[in-house]
Amino acid sequence: MRDDTARRGNYDSGSDYVLEYGELRFAFNERDFAQRVEQAAVKLGFVEAGLDREELEDLLELAVNGEIREPSSPLGVHVNERWEDLVGPQQKSLVHWLRRLVFRGAWLDQRVKEGELDVIFDEDTQTFGYVQPERDNDLIELSPEPSWADNAYGASRSA
Repeated sequence: MRDDTARRGNYDSGSDYVLEYGELRFAFNERDFAQRVEQAAVKLGFVEAGLDREELEDLLELAVNGEIREPSSPLGVHVNERWEDLVGPQQKSLVHWLRRLVFRGAWLDQRVKEGELDVIFDEDTQTFGYVQPERDNDLIELSPEPSWADNAYGASRSA
């Protein structure tokens, strides 16, 4: 008899992009991955929501390859012009945090799907959170993410 609780499931929405960490393997279709990368960049204060196709392509290249070799949009040019401010030490780089938030979001979604977490809405803060139903609905505290608002792309494209 197989014990399915011993090993958590892996997130899977397709096979266009794959993130692996330890024994976890998260596979994404192109649309899911693109949305998650854009949402991560918005959460980090680096872009405003609603990137156009070329901007999103550059952001995806940054998240996947860790750099933008040949920018296809002003966002790519912006990243390359401000590279020294964005790269920092590995745990502090924009690329690290984009990947981390994409992975964290998929991990949380999978935990919800498997019934380990529930999503709640806090009326006071107008935000969503995650609780553990098997632990008296203890709120999961996520590590805070840094802000890249000082080097944000959004402010330079509103013209």
